[in-house]
Amino acid sequence: MLVFRFWFLVETKAGTLAFILIVMGLLETLRRTVRKIPRGKVASYGDVARTAGHAGAARQVVWALRSGHGLPWHRVVGAGGRISLPGEHGLEQRIRLEMEGVKFRGSRVAPECCVWQKKPAKKKSVKRKSKA
Repeated sequence: MLVFRFWFLVETKAGTLAFILIVMGLLETLRRTVRKIPRGKVASYGDVARTAGHAGAARQVVWALRSGHGLPWHRVVGAGGRISLPGEHGLEQRIRLEMEGVKFRGSRVAPECCVWQKKPAKKKSVKRKSKA
């Protein structure tokens, strides 16, 4: 079940209306998808979003990883198997992945053995009644 929260900010003096929509359901769906990545496999940010049924939401995967606790964050890599985190965090990610048996070619994950292949979730389509 998706949970939506709407926040409305109205400033009548300035005549502006700021509408902020936070979709908590999206982040939870992305977190559930990250939890499904098995040990020894990786997925890119875009692959996680596509698998969760939200193609184009790769940046929201980052939000979900930052706000989630206990997630296997190290199993999510950049496009092409690249570790996107800088410095010590990137080194920690590589070490965690190597401990799970993930193979590397230089600075990228070897795709033939370690990329998680999951079919994308189907979007629910709305059936329209025909006018007859």
